[in-house]
Amino acid sequence: MRLYWELVWLGFRRTAAYRTAAISGAITNTFFGFLRAYVFIALYQNRSDAGGYSLENALAFAFITQGLAALIALWSWWDISETIQTGNVVTDLSRPYDYQFAWLAQDYGRAVYQFGMRTVPPTVVGMLAFGFALPTDPLRWLLLFPSLLLAIAVSFGWRFCLNLTSFWIIDHRGVAGIGLLTGFLLSGFVVPLAMWPDGLRTVVALLPFAAMVAIPVDVLLGKLEGADLVAALGVQAFWAIAMLGAGRLMLGAALRKLVIQGG
Repeated sequence: MRLYWELVWLGFRRTAAYRTAAISGAITNTFFGFLRAYVFIALYQNRSDAGGYSLENALAFAFITQGLAALIALWSWWDISETIQTGNVVTDLSRPYDYQFAWLAQDYGRAVYQFGMRTVPPTVVGMLAFGFALPTDPLRWLLLFPSLLLAIAVSFGWRFCLNLTSFWIIDHRGVAGIGLLTGFLLSGFVVPLAMWPDGLRTVVALLPFAAMVAIPVDVLLGKLEGADLVAALGVQAFWAIAMLGAGRLMLGAALRKLVIQGG
């Protein structure tokens, strides 16, 4: 286990090396948080509620999701793909660790740094600018921790599979575009899933993408309680196992395709 803890630390330090990028990213996330907040303010001009979300909830949603963008890294993480394209994947595969878990450990380290640098700042600025308050119930914060851990695992499983497509295709940009669009639309990042039409919302809520963004946000905002909360965490756990399992199967297929000169 010590090896994987060291890899968590490695992922943290690797991400922390790009402080300027993190600061500029936090500023960008905050800027788009303002844009989205004013869209919600316009939406609530003639209503007090939408899908069970008050205006205060919607404003909190806008900035929290902007903060989650870097934490989940749903749209811009191609580290594995780059090692495949350069051939450095051979070195990684020859090291004495589990390849998938090693990358997962590094991703958790990356997420810890991004939480402090790009998740907290936009949320705090939004609170100061628009006056919304985050919950004070310690139970919500306690439940948020495992929800975020599972969200990162699901997101990593999805990104891991997308990255492994580089074993079969030369350029991953097409896959990146499809992955970006899919995650952006179906994760509940744009608007809360509670605002979606009933039938469509039911289907999307069961997909892995909701486990990455929508569920953690609803856990924090207190939109899930009792059996619904347990079921939501269960959905996250299921998709974390399923996506990591799919990645394991895909890695096995990729290794059968991989040819290493001299080996």
